[in-house]
Amino acid sequence: MAAVDEIEIRSFDKQRDAARVEALEKRCEVGPRDIVIDTMGDPMCRVRNSPQSKMLVAQLEEELVGVVRGSIKIVTMNSSLGGRAKVGFVLGLRVSTLHRRRGIGLRLVQRLEDWFGINSVDYVYMATEKDNRASLRLFIDKLGYVMFRTPAVLVNPVAHRPARISAKVEFRKIEVEQAESLYRRFMGSMDFFPHDIDCVLRNKLSLGTWVAYPKGESWKGEISTGGTNGWLLPTSWTMLSIWNCGDVFKIKVGKASNACVISTKILSLVDRALPCLRLPPVPDFFGPFGIYFVYGVHGEGPQGGVLAKSLCQFVHNLAADQCEDCKAVVAAVGGCDPMKHYIPHWKLLSCPEDIWCIKALKDQEKQSEQEQGTPTVAAATRALFVDPREV
Repeated sequence: MAAVDEIEIRSFDKQRDAARVEALEKRCEVGPRDIVIDTMGDPMCRVRNSPQSKMLVAQLEEELVGVVRGSIKIVTMNSSLGGRAKVGFVLGLRVSTLHRRRGIGLRLVQRLEDWFGINSVDYVYMATEKDNRASLRLFIDKLGYVMFRTPAVLVNPVAHRPARISAKVEFRKIEVEQAESLYRRFMGSMDFFPHDIDCVLRNKLSLGTWVAYPKGESWKGEISTGGTNGWLLPTSWTMLSIWNCGDVFKIKVGKASNACVISTKILSLVDRALPCLRLPPVPDFFGPFGIYFVYGVHGEGPQGGVLAKSLCQFVHNLAADQCEDCKAVVAAVGGCDPMKHYIPHWKLLSCPEDIWCIKALKDQEKQSEQEQGTPTVAAATRALFVDPREV
């Protein structure tokens, strides 16, 4: 067996590495449900839309045995930096099954951290499922990260049958400029709110922003009154935006038992033949499919939560009507966000406690902040914005 120092860590080269990275991804099923990700010829797709991105590969002789991706952006954060921090995000770490427990993942992340340091990153963070013990051991025990957030990842299957929506709710798609203004005003102080939210909203993967409010009320949004901006908003309202992940990667559930596949197909046939039974939707997750990612969920007023539920149902119907291969609508919100109780989802498919871990990169000053609980677990009660570019 080759020594670890014989493994070359280098930057990703599309011409040399694209096909080999895809093959490695397909061999490395991740998570408790053995999710397989198909990047459709573009292994950089999950970080390409970030302001800065990097991808590293580990090579042993002619075999590619590991890969990791990283992105950099400026976000809101409750720190001594005046509420603004430059953060790096680590994602897509994969090591070939035959070459694990040899320090390859450790070397990949360390090299990525070197790149973060060169680019003056203040903090670096990562996300993993709470059951991923190997990942937590690597980042916490070996690399010195600390757990600081447990956001909820809520998955709702998309069925051919439309969701029932209350007739007492109005829906409206708003312009990008108004969406940006609303986000900056009502969510701009949330941790990890991206300062380039305008770029997110204008990205080709962002399908738009919708609002919901009680029927009979009007939506005026932001208006100009004597040179100042005023607001004429309903008594209660909710907003969210949609990101079409299916245009950049597909996913599927691996290692499904024959019994599971057969029961899924039978339930689907019965539901189509006898819709009056109103069986729960059972989409086919065993072939490649796309997802709609819902981000920026925010509500105001006494009916904000109820309107959020209706708006998510509206997104479900939109996905069923407009995207044939979209099999799930996924939303991610802070673990303490009250909105999570109103977002429709299947508990079986969802992750109520995703784990985010963070590490300060700028030596003594930031280490002192971490020891004082900023921005570690003490920040868990603050609101959180989940960037769709990091799905």
